[in-house]
Amino acid sequence: MRKIHYTLYREDADYVVQCLDYNISTFGSTEEEAIANLKEAVELYLEDALEPSPEITGVKVGELAIA
Repeated sequence: MRKIHYTLYREDADYVVQCLDYNISTFGSTEEEAIANLKEAVELYLEDALEPSPEITGVKVGELAIA
């Protein structure tokens, strides 16, 4: 079993979830739905993937102020 990393945030009425290991994102009306949708999307992507999976470590989420 492979673990993936993701970020989850609220955007208007939906929850958006972005995979950090692959360029995949999706959404749902609840956090649970968004995460389930991401799991399904990544599984489908990996079925057809030709490249080896990257090894992601040391994930941090931050916030920056910009002018």
